[in-house]
Amino acid sequence: MESVVKNERTLLDMNAYQWTVIFAAWLGWGFDVFDGLLFNYVAPNCVPTLLNLPLGSPEAKAATLQWTGILTSVLLVGWAVGGVLFGKVADRIGRTKTLLLTMLLYALGTALCALAPNIWILMICRIVASLGIGGEWAAGAAMVAEVVPEKRRVEAGAILYTSAPMGLFLATFVTFQITGVYFNDPAVSWRYVFLCGLIPAAAAFFVRVFVKEPERWKKLGAEHTARLAELFGPHCRRLTISGFCMAITALIMWWSCNAFIPVVAKGLAAKEALLRGLDAAATEAMGQQWIKTATNSFNLGGLIGTLLTVPAAKIFGRKKMFFIYFLLSAVSIMAAFKLDIEPYSRLYMYFPIGLTVFGVFGSFTYYLPELFPTRLRGTGAGFTYNVGRIVAAGGPFLVGSIAARGANALDSAMDVLFYVGFVPILGLLTLPFVVETKGRELAD
Repeated sequence: MESVVKNERTLLDMNAYQWTVIFAAWLGWGFDVFDGLLFNYVAPNCVPTLLNLPLGSPEAKAATLQWTGILTSVLLVGWAVGGVLFGKVADRIGRTKTLLLTMLLYALGTALCALAPNIWILMICRIVASLGIGGEWAAGAAMVAEVVPEKRRVEAGAILYTSAPMGLFLATFVTFQITGVYFNDPAVSWRYVFLCGLIPAAAAFFVRVFVKEPERWKKLGAEHTARLAELFGPHCRRLTISGFCMAITALIMWWSCNAFIPVVAKGLAAKEALLRGLDAAATEAMGQQWIKTATNSFNLGGLIGTLLTVPAAKIFGRKKMFFIYFLLSAVSIMAAFKLDIEPYSRLYMYFPIGLTVFGVFGSFTYYLPELFPTRLRGTGAGFTYNVGRIVAAGGPFLVGSIAARGANALDSAMDVLFYVGFVPILGLLTLPFVVETKGRELAD
């Protein structure tokens, strides 16, 4: 039956089963992002509640800034550990089994956050979720790269990553439906948001039923073992450095910019509300609406930017593509947080940030698997994509700490985020180390 299906050519020269694999990995990564970022949306209510601080008080706002930075940084460290660990697991037990295992892990970890009695238990639950979140990407990316036709690997990889902005759109929609429509008590509503983290468990069932292990991986046999040390051997060292340099640059930019969209948007709304003489309830409603506008601008830009990596990679090659995205990322970030722009208009500056900072991630789902042979693909892609999160974890922590100490949280956050614009410039300096994979077949 499978051989018959494989001969039926469909959209983009891929058959029904290959599209099923892409869809399964698409669900895995989309819900991965969905679960990972729910905390950012509920932090203004979640953190003060768990710390027994009055909602909306100056102490609550300062604590939210600080703990958003801490918990986001902890998430990134756990994400890195999970990415490296489950990358090896994917090479050992298979891509599909690892995808299923990691999806169940991050679904359970996120849902348990709803029961957290204090901030420390919440942190533990986030760590559990982060291990699964980090591990899912390597398994899904390797699986897609090994199943689709060689000439469609770029398209398949970019399509896979479109699930990230979709996951963000879903997180935004679910959060505002629950907190703004169904449950109006801010001290409780955030718990129901975390319960939605169980949704990926249903998607995991789809993976278990319809997706099999890639033939490329099965041909290696069960006796092969991928060792992390091989990534630094003479045959792989340059490949590892190439993937790591590009990933860490993108990770620091993305997490520093995205983690504090609620802080920037609510801060801008508060200033505007003060000028208009609005009361506290109207100010809060405006803040929530402005967060939604900024987030949707960032997500839409990310979706378009992700798809644009396809022509960029195919026409210019991977190295020139990274040059274009990093250069425009620097311009977008610096302009968004330094130019004198009317408050509401500044929210739409998240669109060019999303187009570049978010969009460049569409390339990693095909570029990193291209670098490594099959026996090391999960380990190599998982390591290079995720270990940089340990360094990137300093970004949200630094922004949160500085903003929490400042007299004006908005101005402090925007000042620090402006300097994040120098990160992609540093990334440009590492381009000589980048390995070009345009036109190269996937290595076995």
